[in-house]
Amino acid sequence: MNIKNLFKNLFGYKEQEEYEFILPNAANNLPQITEESKKQKLFPTLSVNIEYLKTKYNLLINSDIKIRKFALPIQNKKILAALLYIDGMVDEKTITDSVLQPLLLKNSITMQEQQNKFNRLAAQNARAPKINLENFIFNGLIPHNSISKETEFENIISKVNAGFCALFVDTIGTAFCVETKGFQGRSVSEPLTESIVRGPQEGFVENLRINTSMLRKIVNNEHLVIEEVEVGKISKTKVAVCYVENIANDDLVAETKYRINNLNIDYLLSSGQLEQFIKDNPRSCFPQTIATERPDRVSTYLLNGRVAIIVNGTPFVLVVPAIFIDFLSTAEDRNLNYHFANFLRFIRGIALFFSVFLPGLYVAITNYHQELIPSELLFAIANAREAIPFPVIFEILVMEISFELIREAGLRVSSSFSTTIGIIGALILGDAAVSASIVSPILIIVVAFTGICGFTIPDFSLTTSIRIYRFAYIILGFLAGFIGIALGFFIHFILLTSLSSFGVPYFAPYIPFEDLNNNNGYLIKPVWKRERRNQFLNTKRPEAAKKISMEWRKNVK
Repeated sequence: MNIKNLFKNLFGYKEQEEYEFILPNAANNLPQITEESKKQKLFPTLSVNIEYLKTKYNLLINSDIKIRKFALPIQNKKILAALLYIDGMVDEKTITDSVLQPLLLKNSITMQEQQNKFNRLAAQNARAPKINLENFIFNGLIPHNSISKETEFENIISKVNAGFCALFVDTIGTAFCVETKGFQGRSVSEPLTESIVRGPQEGFVENLRINTSMLRKIVNNEHLVIEEVEVGKISKTKVAVCYVENIANDDLVAETKYRINNLNIDYLLSSGQLEQFIKDNPRSCFPQTIATERPDRVSTYLLNGRVAIIVNGTPFVLVVPAIFIDFLSTAEDRNLNYHFANFLRFIRGIALFFSVFLPGLYVAITNYHQELIPSELLFAIANAREAIPFPVIFEILVMEISFELIREAGLRVSSSFSTTIGIIGALILGDAAVSASIVSPILIIVVAFTGICGFTIPDFSLTTSIRIYRFAYIILGFLAGFIGIALGFFIHFILLTSLSSFGVPYFAPYIPFEDLNNNNGYLIKPVWKRERRNQFLNTKRPEAAKKISMEWRKNVK
């Protein structure tokens, strides 16, 4: 006890009674934000409104919040007014041309005409009509096509944060919010993660409105509905839910909006975060929503009855529901001849199998099932591994981890160094490891072939999931050979079949099996036989084309 008290006296923390600064001891001491404070109405006095906004925006320390004060000449009077905007978020030329000039120049001419009219009426002993200043400014002075009236500070601040400028006029309890967005963004360019040979070369960008316009341009139908909601109490990120009204299932649309609207979070910065919030099984590492940056691919899904989700600030659009087949498909498949498209899908299926199981099968065969290897190949492997002091499991784990490190390093460094890293990893490290008798040459071939198969899979999310489970099958092959791999695959397959995406089974239309005449399976049909949309989507319009779509063939003899 004496030793314990000694250490407690030497190193124990003692709270001081007096500090030179004060910190709140509990969250209850912080000012509480109530619904009444959120819905604070504008004051009819301009100076009070300005002081309130200065407090809300910390104008004493914020350098990009601008308030432009000026005077409006109204009936030989000077009525004070002010513009509030964020520098860098607005186009100052638009503010000058569409807001300030009409207010200061056109207003003077218009009010002079009104004054002359009043003088004529006064000379005739007639009663002059009284001008409604609010309607006069809204309808006659600001020519901008996107202007709205707001009476609550919360709505005004939200619009100013989005790139609007707010006009406040003394004696009026209403602000005029004018859209003057002018912040810089990336221009439309070729998609970086989904390159194709034949098809459109446009990709989504970080601007929400540009992304929705790209969908409008392709779908080109008045039934395309784009609903916007705000997610995040602090960030208030705009999220657009897109669907074709006369095709998409109403329950699917309602479920999508319900999940998005019921997120009690402070901020949302990307579609990747939103994907984790709304997917059916958050604990599964397999993707359950499609993430793509191709407008043509999203348009195809929309026209087939699915729902797209666009998050402002990210170029990747989410599409729900998603099935396993979608992650082995590319946007190019529908542009190619169906023979070649099916050949490519067959190749991707083989690549998927080898990417998951090849390293584990190699470990299982070399440790437990040598009788499956031809004698000549068995002797070659034994001869190559004769000088290797480490077991197979150690070799393959070292090479797989090294391959993952090289892949990660190639992604994180600049493009000018990525080629150098690949050369160093493939030639120098691989050749040095073989020369130093750390790994066998055939193991280098197995790891390299597995990596190539992984690159063949078009979806990045599915590739990352496979990379995780590959290590699990390596361990199972080392512990129990083929039996361990088979048992692990059995459990893995049961877990996958239990997954669903917005109510749609993950392996639809195969598990549970549905008529392939009414569904599009893994192998793509000829374009003239794609007559029906997938039955598991339960769309309002099951037919996508008539039974005889090529009517021109009727006249061909």
